[in-house]
Amino acid sequence: MCLHLWHQIFIYMKKNMGTADRIIRVIIAAIMGVLYFNGTVTGTLGVVLLILSIIFVLTSLVSFCPLYKPFGINTCSVKK
Repeated sequence: MCLHLWHQIFIYMKKNMGTADRIIRVIIAAIMGVLYFNGTVTGTLGVVLLILSIIFVLTSLVSFCPLYKPFGINTCSVKK
């Protein structure tokens, strides 16, 4: 039963991010991480940026952005 659930999740998560989109997200995440760990951005804003940078890296790794799905955005050049 657990495998069936994971299969359904992966079917829903079809790639919708292209290479350029993924690279840009990783660069932005790195910049936000550096700003946080250097102490340039602190407090609540720093924590929010750190969480956002983690989300950017994770979505880049799986090539899927959940916010793209409802808007029908697909930057992936591979057509299936």
